[in-house]
Amino acid sequence: MRKIGIMGGTFDPIHIGHLLAAETALEQGGLDEVWFIPTADPPLKDAAPSTPAEDRLAMTRLAVEGEYRFRALDLEIRRGGTSYSYDTVKQLQAQHPDCSFSYIIGSDRINDLPKWHRIGELAAMAGFIGLERPGEKPMTDSLPPYLQASVQMARMPQIGISSTLIRERLLAGKSIRYLVPDPVCDYIRRHGMYGSTTHH
Repeated sequence: MRKIGIMGGTFDPIHIGHLLAAETALEQGGLDEVWFIPTADPPLKDAAPSTPAEDRLAMTRLAVEGEYRFRALDLEIRRGGTSYSYDTVKQLQAQHPDCSFSYIIGSDRINDLPKWHRIGELAAMAGFIGLERPGEKPMTDSLPPYLQASVQMARMPQIGISSTLIRERLLAGKSIRYLVPDPVCDYIRRHGMYGSTTHH
């Protein structure tokens, strides 16, 4: 049975924090691979991403192409509509019966787990790897027991990078080099995304 970690998200844009999270989960969670799955519309975010799905998928593919244990999948984007993890795992299990799946989530999202769509069934089908930042108290204590059993914690280095920060820097005409992988940086510049200009 191959152990696969799932990194879901809008990836608007993908950045080195996402890649570091995947690497951390891969090492500490004993995973064979991490599959990045950009969402069509995320259920718990207020607004759908304004960046077209094709661009977010293209950037994700560019970000992971150098690491053989990372893959980018378009299944949620192809499915369209709201991306529920439950539907994604069901589809992945049907397509890859030889794999077991774990969702990689930030510690800030652990407390949201009880609100996830069909969480009881999802927790029976897949595990969760929660990324704990230095100095944070484990968040699992407040979860119902059936979820506590499904969450494995992994310690992640502190890295204060977010997609929002990157979009803000681009709008302000600042550099995002070293915050996103070089091919992603090139893609953003080439396509003039997020209000960026091509001369940086």
